[in-house]
Amino acid sequence: MTTQNQIIDSRFLRRYVKRFLPNSQAVALAIILIVSFVLIYSLSGLLMPVFIAIVLAYLLEGLVGKAESMRMPRLPAVCLVFSVFMACFGFLLFYLIPIVSQQAIELVQHIPAIIYSAETVIMRLPEMYPKLISEVKIQQMMYAVQRELLTYGQNMLSLSAASVVGLVSVMIYVFLVPMMVFFFLKDKQILVSWFLQFMPKNRHLTVRVWEEVDVQIGNYVRGKFAEVFILWAVSYATYAAMGLNYAMLLAVFMGLQVIIPYVGATLVTFPVLAVAYFQWGLSGDEFMYLVIAYSIIQLLDGVVLVPVLFSEAVNLHAISIIVAILFFGGLWGFWGVFLAIPLATVVKAVLTAWPRIGDENPNINY
Repeated sequence: MTTQNQIIDSRFLRRYVKRFLPNSQAVALAIILIVSFVLIYSLSGLLMPVFIAIVLAYLLEGLVGKAESMRMPRLPAVCLVFSVFMACFGFLLFYLIPIVSQQAIELVQHIPAIIYSAETVIMRLPEMYPKLISEVKIQQMMYAVQRELLTYGQNMLSLSAASVVGLVSVMIYVFLVPMMVFFFLKDKQILVSWFLQFMPKNRHLTVRVWEEVDVQIGNYVRGKFAEVFILWAVSYATYAAMGLNYAMLLAVFMGLQVIIPYVGATLVTFPVLAVAYFQWGLSGDEFMYLVIAYSIIQLLDGVVLVPVLFSEAVNLHAISIIVAILFFGGLWGFWGVFLAIPLATVVKAVLTAWPRIGDENPNINY
């Protein structure tokens, strides 16, 4: 029986290999995917500014294309889109980041007072619920929390010292990335033609996969940027009108939480409600108003923004999204998390287009 099973397995393997080896397009696609992954993974530390510039140029290319569709020459279209991009970049660099940094420093400085207030409330729990919580356990918990905060503070000081060294890298990103974005947009045809000369000639399957994911990835990433901006603006206007402390910092958290599906909304809830609680407490109406406003913003995001901005997005299962976030986030950090769903879309498109055993014509021609 074992010999018969081995014969069947060997026949199946030979059929599988025979099925794919003659298909030069499948081999070309596999080689392109493997080489691209190896190059990006191995060179991401050295060429990260180049990869970031390519991603930004790809996103801005959609706006350039729309300008060209209105009969505007490419060079003026590139200059117009790049000027808008630099204006947004200057707003982010010289206005938004200093405010967020200042409010983050103020929040860190206010943490001891928050801890003291929390201790006062927590130490009352043994008196209120003596059968459930003992004073010894409360003291052990508070000691553990203080120890973790001390470790976190030491790490922050080390990070601050290291940030002086990283200032040079930041300056490189600030000047080098925008310059590369401009040239990627301006000389797109030249660069694409140069790149294609290294690609296999028989790449119809690769073109099919790219065309399948191009529109979806572009719409998804541009939609994410729009969602981040809208949530940030609405949240800041709401928090500032209500007089909530650290309104800009919390609004930035509200915008960035959409980058991590399912998890981001949960994580951002705690700092918003914590700041509101320690500012107003539970006795007044302000805290309840804040909870209602926060819930409305999250509801509008899920019911209005997501269907409008991502109506053409691919349908990925929740497990696929979580696995993609863990995998690509572990490889490339923030950018891996941000691009997890687009990369999962690429994987899905490759698996969908890949030739299978039983197809009538293994050599696909278009």
